[in-house]
Amino acid sequence: MSERFALIHNPRSRRNGREDGSFRRRASQALGPLFFHSASKPAVVEIVTELARREIGVIAIDGGDGTVSDVMSAIHQCYPADALPALAVLPSGNTNLIAADVGFGLRGKAALERLSVLAGEGALRRRILRRNVLAVRWSDPARPAVLGMFHGAAAFTRGIRIAHRPVILNRFSHDLAVGVAIASSLGRLVFRSTRRKWLAGDPVTLAVGDEVPRTADSFLFLASTLACLPGGMWPFASREGHGLSYLSVAAFPEHLLSATWSLLRGRSAAWLDHSPSYRRGRTDRLALKLEGDFVLDGEILDSGPDGQTYLSAGPAFDFIRNA
Repeated sequence: MSERFALIHNPRSRRNGREDGSFRRRASQALGPLFFHSASKPAVVEIVTELARREIGVIAIDGGDGTVSDVMSAIHQCYPADALPALAVLPSGNTNLIAADVGFGLRGKAALERLSVLAGEGALRRRILRRNVLAVRWSDPARPAVLGMFHGAAAFTRGIRIAHRPVILNRFSHDLAVGVAIASSLGRLVFRSTRRKWLAGDPVTLAVGDEVPRTADSFLFLASTLACLPGGMWPFASREGHGLSYLSVAAFPEHLLSATWSLLRGRSAAWLDHSPSYRRGRTDRLALKLEGDFVLDGEILDSGPDGQTYLSAGPAFDFIRNA
């Protein structure tokens, strides 16, 4: 029995912006009113509202991590919690961490053709990976939750600001831009004028699960529901289990360069788990209070007037895999 799927195409995503329009024409012919192309968040909410009304059970997302986050957030607002659609993530953006872990494995015309074949066979959900996403909520109950899969704050926010500078973003692929950002960030630790400012970190109040909140200066904070990162990087503790993986690095951390070298290679030195500078683990929820902005899936967001946000694991989505 044939199935239906919708395709949301972000024309401003890095790889989509380089195309000549032939993919859009082919997708429009194949899917008709179930093909959408938009880069704005309000338009994405309108699109997903219509898909929920039509009870579309599979949505392909052609864009980067920011586009995936926008679509998942709109789904969270518009679909019943017990009837979330399955997602096929096609990697076309500036950052594709989500696609590297739970992506469909194809993009462009190849992805469209394969999805169409699977839909015709009634087999879109033949291979799926179920994964919790990361939900961010603010203390203001009127502000909608935002869903994503990779959160960062403190030095990570500074590094992303560097990576987003036009002189870097317009000249390099995003993977290289992030590499340049990391190199620039570490380079700032070499110079006395910037080393102390960066290492001193930012005031962060963190509560893990039911623990009492602790306030301390933090050099770096990361949280994710991904199970792998590109290039073998893994800054967290165990890859096994459910919930949020998190890493909190204290200000002026000991052996920073050694720790960075190990974690970028995905090798977790035993001493990290005994060092007071590096706090890692898994949990279902975190309460985080910041003075500045944070990053979710490559997008910089404000932490609200009081700086208080709440991170949780879930809801769970089914991600369609080609293989």
